[in-house]
Amino acid sequence: MKYNCEMIRDLLPLYVDQVCSPSSAHAVEEHIRECNACASILGEMSSADPILDQEIYAERSRVLDTQAKFFKRRSAVAGSIIGGIFALPILICLIVNLASGAGLTWFFIVLAAMFIPASLIVVPLMVPENKFLWTIGAFTASLLGLLGVCSIYSGSGWFLIAGPAVLFGLCVIFSPFIVHTKPVAKLLGNQKGLTVFAADTLTFILMMTMIGIRTGSSGFFRIAFACSLMPVAWIWLLFLLIRYPKWNGLLKAAVCILVSALFGFFSNTIVGMMLGSGLYLPKFDLSFASGDSINGFVSWCILLTGTVLAAIFGVCGALKNNRK
Repeated sequence: MKYNCEMIRDLLPLYVDQVCSPSSAHAVEEHIRECNACASILGEMSSADPILDQEIYAERSRVLDTQAKFFKRRSAVAGSIIGGIFALPILICLIVNLASGAGLTWFFIVLAAMFIPASLIVVPLMVPENKFLWTIGAFTASLLGLLGVCSIYSGSGWFLIAGPAVLFGLCVIFSPFIVHTKPVAKLLGNQKGLTVFAADTLTFILMMTMIGIRTGSSGFFRIAFACSLMPVAWIWLLFLLIRYPKWNGLLKAAVCILVSALFGFFSNTIVGMMLGSGLYLPKFDLSFASGDSINGFVSWCILLTGTVLAAIFGVCGALKNNRK
């Protein structure tokens, strides 16, 4: 016989369900014409009661649904109990505030503070799906709420700085995970990376704008723009070079290294020109007599090292393309 019986018997369930490839089906049919044992097994499989199979499948689905509902109920009960525990300090603070005649000063601070652990513990237990997305949203809202309440009761407007700064930090940390959750990933499609970079950039701009408004300094925005433009432009350029060109990885690495070396060399020059300090180019000074000489030496080392590495990766990438 051309085919091994053990191999054919592994294919028989797929053949009966008509989900195997045409070549596998041809191998099974050719084998059972010569092997009575495998033909007998195929006959037993084909004569199985389809109604019984459907009943088994339906029963399995019912068991899984019952277990899922059971665990959901247990999660909801646990979430309710934990929520009640978190409500105790809120109730105690309310009673103490009213009994002491202090009004509701600390009550709202305690209330806002209790929302933070509740968002991390109660929310994942209560929501049926997309737990991570709901948890991050509730945690962000509760944290900003606590900062806002503390800012109001402290009698200052520092929330305009703290709030956007916290939002920017959370966005940098959690946005790469948020875009991969099921509803968000379905909405964004292949634009997840672009969305993450756009969200980080917008929250950074919001943070710097609020800091400028809060400080009230006339020259803040000019300095902030000059110092922020180069790193933001560098990060965006690296992202675009990695994401969109159809080059191989070695060529992308070469271009990214060269771009990084150029940014490192000319960053002080561009910042100085934007601030009105005139044209400044790093000098290759080995005397190390001042901070400028050390800074110039480091800048030249970055440029030369980056250029050499970029040339090496570029040559390797070109050779790889030629081999293909």
